[in-house]
Amino acid sequence: MDRKLEAPGYVRWVTSTLEKEGYETWAVGGAIRNALLGLPPGDWDLATRAPPSVVRRLFPRTVPIGVDHGTVGVLTREGILLEVTTFRRDVETHGRHAVVEFAESLREDLARRDFTVNAIAWHALREEFQDPFHGRKDLESGLLQTVGRPSERFSEDYLRVLRALRFSGKFRFRIDPETWNALTDAVAHLGILSPERIREELMKVLSQDPSPSASLSLYADSGVLNVLYPELSAILGTWRPKAHEEIWAHSLALVDSLSPRRPALRLTALLHGIGIPEGSQGGLEDAGDRARERGAALLIRGRFSNADIRDVTGLLGIGLEPPLHL
Repeated sequence: MDRKLEAPGYVRWVTSTLEKEGYETWAVGGAIRNALLGLPPGDWDLATRAPPSVVRRLFPRTVPIGVDHGTVGVLTREGILLEVTTFRRDVETHGRHAVVEFAESLREDLARRDFTVNAIAWHALREEFQDPFHGRKDLESGLLQTVGRPSERFSEDYLRVLRALRFSGKFRFRIDPETWNALTDAVAHLGILSPERIREELMKVLSQDPSPSASLSLYADSGVLNVLYPELSAILGTWRPKAHEEIWAHSLALVDSLSPRRPALRLTALLHGIGIPEGSQGGLEDAGDRARERGAALLIRGRFSNADIRDVTGLLGIGLEPPLHL
């Protein structure tokens, strides 16, 4: 992959400042992946050998975002908060979060990352890559696979299961068979994750442009709905009364038809059919009440805000149908 990358001036400034002090510094993460795909990079992140104390000393305005984990926010002259994280390696993992310590080399830092396409580093000054796990090759072929053994990667942090489904759907990546098998095996352990992390992943999916349906379909295919969202799993294979369309397929089409800038409305559309009885061709008098009751249970379990619960359940059951605009 020979696409030319160009870093903003503030990334080069922070990199240069750290390198002049003798601290190796690389751009890493989603910005590099997106730029190589020809997409807007989004937020840039830097990985450096400099410890947090040095980063805070070298820059006049910093924010201690996660100093214990090596991350310092550097407020640039343009007013942009750039995250700078010391090279890290995992010393203990338990499926929810890793216990980390600072590392000496970039390779150690890249080796702890989830997927090869997220383990590419680029030097903003020398314009060279470090890609020890061949992430650029996987980007070219549209393949998503883990760094190292898939079963180990998922067991370190089961949120990677949901991240894999989100990335695959968003970028239309094929999931490597070994990675997929390990992913589906790991689905049963998703319950140990905090509700907040699970909720944030779902809302990231619902914010995807243009369509979340690819990722949500993978939620169904992988068994994630069974474990995390049984209210949605219950409508799989159930047909809309008096219509030749499955409720789940209709829900996905409705979600895709709505703006990515309205993720809460997309969530409402996703849930709108959960009150329809399984296998029903009638008996819909109480479907709206059931949808609101089941939707509220799902949202409370996901630790959604009271405002979100009120807004979403207030819309459930009123017959959301394209081309209705809300």
